[in-house]
Amino acid sequence: MAFPDAPRVIYENNPLDEVICQLRFPPILRIDAEPPAGFQEQIRDEYPFYETKEALKLPAGLPQGLAQSLIADLPFAGRKSHTFGSRDQVWSLSLNREFLALTCQAYTRWEDFKARLAGPFEVLLQHYKPSFFTRIGLRYRDVIRRSRLGLQDVPWGELLQPWISGVLGPAGVSDLVDGMQSVCLIRLPDDIGRVQLSFCLAVEQQPSEAGGPNNQEVVFLIDADLFTEQQTECPDVFRRLDALNRQSGLLFRWSITGRLHDALRPGPVPGR
Repeated sequence: MAFPDAPRVIYENNPLDEVICQLRFPPILRIDAEPPAGFQEQIRDEYPFYETKEALKLPAGLPQGLAQSLIADLPFAGRKSHTFGSRDQVWSLSLNREFLALTCQAYTRWEDFKARLAGPFEVLLQHYKPSFFTRIGLRYRDVIRRSRLGLQDVPWGELLQPWISGVLGPAGVSDLVDGMQSVCLIRLPDDIGRVQLSFCLAVEQQPSEAGGPNNQEVVFLIDADLFTEQQTECPDVFRRLDALNRQSGLLFRWSITGRLHDALRPGPVPGR
């Protein structure tokens, strides 16, 4: 395996800020050509809010090469996107001519996330009948905030494994580091896919309770984008997602030390 095996746990002090699943398919022009009214009607109970983001309009007179470069760098450029939000604004569903995506900002466990995706996925198949999927991705953004774990004075080198902490590990140097960022691309085992792993120091603004200046905290971000670009038939989508999800848990555990793992207060997965 790419990452050492470890038992699955649920963290009471969950560090996840955001989880995104994106299912890409060959362009379906009907999604651009007409409002997705039938699609909305079948998901509206769970996602009552709706907004649309129009295609990006580039300034007239741009050289063709520059215009194409801008469109390639901006994922929503040149296409309309429909967004459906849950009543509590925790869940967001996006649909455009090339993908369906589900975003969660209060993730608890994989089974709940997968259940929320299953309904819109079936509605997509019913209304638009994608031939197959060209890319399946799961993205997990963990933010380690030491203040919330009672670890304010603990060096990053004691919380992160050395292959993640890098220059934050050596004594006498870590306190002088104002910023660091690293990106790597790792192949996953058994032809599951790959993960683009990004990690960095960041400064987070936290509102002051007394109405004074915002407080600042240095946090550590672990951003894992796990994906496969193998052509996937519709019945195989959730099998691939299950495999990517398992690798995400192993990757996070591989990235942190036992001290941070314990501070996050791991517990058994309910029902297992």
